[in-house]
Amino acid sequence: MGQIKVEYNVGGIEGLCVIESAIHSDRRGYFMETFNQRDMYEAGLYVSFVQDNQSMSSKGVLRGLHFQKNFPQTKLVRVIKGTVFDVAVDLRRTSATYGRYHGVLLTADNRKQYLIPRGFAHGFLVLTDTAEFCYKCDDFYHPNDEGGLAWNDPEIGIVWPEVIGAYPGSAEPGGYRLSDGSPLILSEKDRKWLGLRETFKY
Repeated sequence: MGQIKVEYNVGGIEGLCVIESAIHSDRRGYFMETFNQRDMYEAGLYVSFVQDNQSMSSKGVLRGLHFQKNFPQTKLVRVIKGTVFDVAVDLRRTSATYGRYHGVLLTADNRKQYLIPRGFAHGFLVLTDTAEFCYKCDDFYHPNDEGGLAWNDPEIGIVWPEVIGAYPGSAEPGGYRLSDGSPLILSEKDRKWLGLRETFKY
């Protein structure tokens, strides 16, 4: 499979993959292909990406858990500076792992990429002073199509590394902190998402 190694169905959740690219190093530094469509197709990963995004966040920033309701996206995510704990939650109603999550530590040093298919919520927590986060999407961002879940929903039960605190009944981060005393930082929008059961009433 050319320049990539793929770990399929990580965490026992169908479709989630961790991808590692071959690193070519010498005394000058290193080179790697961060994306090669031919290698992806050879690995059975048939995704056509249309948009690249990049963000910078400070320590304690937690973004998520986000999804698009009518225009779901496959995402290929990686970190180019710092460390984040990246999480995907299975929202596919017909999936045997509906409501389950899997988290991956993404760092500038391990250079891992996390492939998150359509039908998942996504979020991440920054564990270093700053982190720069890059991701590819196979559909465009639709600002009026945003959905989200509470990052601390006890039904999902995400174990966020270094986070200390007790669930207060909402997504408000005030009762939480990182183990070094740093506060959790969420957007106003991310403070208001509800849990899995309240969000998807069938």
